[in-house]
Amino acid sequence: MKPPLLDVAWLDASADVTVSELSRVCAMSAAELDELVDYGALVPLDRAQPERLFSAECVMPLRTASRLRRDFDLDLFTVAMLLDYLHQIVALERQLRSLQAQLTAQAVTKAASCRYE
Repeated sequence: MKPPLLDVAWLDASADVTVSELSRVCAMSAAELDELVDYGALVPLDRAQPERLFSAECVMPLRTASRLRRDFDLDLFTVAMLLDYLHQIVALERQLRSLQAQLTAQAVTKAASCRYE
């Protein structure tokens, strides 16, 4: 039995994605993405451009929110709130890693200074 083929793409977080690309990778229609923009949960890079572009950083949280929407039959307003919470979680995890690195550095410095006393 052959394993199923996967659609894999390497995504640079600093890249820009169009509405059609975002729609394809997140399994949401352009109208649904527009509604998320209206709610403020999805922010285009430059609203003055004729074709909306988004940061590729929004792809993973949007895919997660899209999957949760399908699994739990959520409406788009709830998805917008969910995206906000996902962004907050990512920011808090980043902050936690930074604080843990600072504590580790302090512990190493303290241990090194104790050896030389």
